[in-house]
Amino acid sequence: MRVALIPLALVFLTLGTAAATDRDKVPEAIPDGKPRECLPLSQIRDSQVRSDQVIDFTIGGKTYRNTLDAPCPGLGFGFEQRYEHKTTLNQICSTDTITVLQLGGGLQHGATCGFGVFQPVKLVKH
Repeated sequence: MRVALIPLALVFLTLGTAAATDRDKVPEAIPDGKPRECLPLSQIRDSQVRSDQVIDFTIGGKTYRNTLDAPCPGLGFGFEQRYEHKTTLNQICSTDTITVLQLGGGLQHGATCGFGVFQPVKLVKH
């Protein structure tokens, strides 16, 4: 994950590592506590785009799954799932939006989509 500061905004970029054939395989997860409306940015150690609608965030050893309000076209496509999140706060919240970043003569803005709540989960290992 790369984080860059921009005046009055924070931009989040995440790089997915899953192969294109795995992009639609969202790991099964079991809820593990009450959903949270916000996560502190300073504590997020990793984020993984699982599909066009699911992003997992890691804080310490805990995973928080965010299922977006609706599928976000292009978010889970290919090897480099990228998005930006701008905020003037030090947290990422369910009321925030993300914008998909696409390569093509530089980074271009794609769809903008809304977050859902951040559900703590335990990933099921098969």
